[in-house]
Amino acid sequence: MITISVIMLLAAYFFMRFYPAFGGKASSGSIDRFMKSPNYKEGKFMNLEDTPVMAEDASILKTIIEFIKGPENGKPEIVETKVFDKDEFMQGEATETKYTWFGHSTVLMKVGGKTIIADPVFSDHASPFSFTNKSFKYSNNYTVDDLPYIDIVLISHDHYDHLDMNTVKQMDKNVGRYLVPLGVESHLTRWGIAPDKITIADWWDEFEIEGISLAATPARHFSGRAFSRSKTLWCSWVVRTESVSLYFGADSGYGKHFKMIGEKYGPFDFCMIECGQYNKNWPNIHAMPEQSVQASIDLNASQMMTIHWAKFQLALHAWAEPIERARAAASAKGVRLSEPQIGEISTITEVSHTNTRS
Repeated sequence: MITISVIMLLAAYFFMRFYPAFGGKASSGSIDRFMKSPNYKEGKFMNLEDTPVMAEDASILKTIIEFIKGPENGKPEIVETKVFDKDEFMQGEATETKYTWFGHSTVLMKVGGKTIIADPVFSDHASPFSFTNKSFKYSNNYTVDDLPYIDIVLISHDHYDHLDMNTVKQMDKNVGRYLVPLGVESHLTRWGIAPDKITIADWWDEFEIEGISLAATPARHFSGRAFSRSKTLWCSWVVRTESVSLYFGADSGYGKHFKMIGEKYGPFDFCMIECGQYNKNWPNIHAMPEQSVQASIDLNASQMMTIHWAKFQLALHAWAEPIERARAAASAKGVRLSEPQIGEISTITEVSHTNTRS
């Protein structure tokens, strides 16, 4: 019996060691750089404030049972989306800022005449295995082939719903540069991405690429593609030109970092804020919709768009609840909320709600 257990453990170890979707392991050189980061302590990256993944009174067993049962209206029959035309997206003046949301946290932007995509995931699953965490059905599906040439890819962290191996490998031939937080480069290089195409960032690092100013900024979250957590960094991104300032929030619980970012880089013309996959059992790592709206105020943003919903069921709320709650909170607080249809080409001046903050 012991022999069988040992064999099973060894099999699991070697599977996770060699199955490429789990990603790579940090090199000794990378770890040396980690050691210089103020956010790296005792072999792990840390948040700016204490951030337990689960609430103190949360029941793991009860949560698992709830996931097995599934939430009411957790998945739609189909999500109505728009046909995306990359030629139309690339038209217009270089000073015009466009964006298209492809569901969840994948956002394509045209900024300063350059194309930027954040957290591209075009697979139909958010996991290392194609049969789990399946995406919702869309009336129009999207693939890497729908994209124009991408000057800059922004990755926020290494969770499967934000960093997808197949997407990265398929789009690489049409990508100029990747910007990733510390440690995430190990995954990309394992998947065949040339190291000289990858720029590595710690929080508050700033870059000038293709005439675009970028900064890696804090988020309140964690990382990991297997059993170990927080061995790579997570972040949000600031994107600026002389005429526009954008914020991509990725995954984050509500915290003091939003005001810090707003004070350092605000005001923002447009912010993309996580609003989905929240739950009372993990309140520190995913913001509630009302907190997402407050985050846009802390950032001093003129308008906001909700991301991290409408593609995967990774929590226990109804699939459309995030936008419904965000809409109510934004209206109550006078926040301009952009509600583009998935696949729609929009500009930062096109908003569905025209309330202005008092």
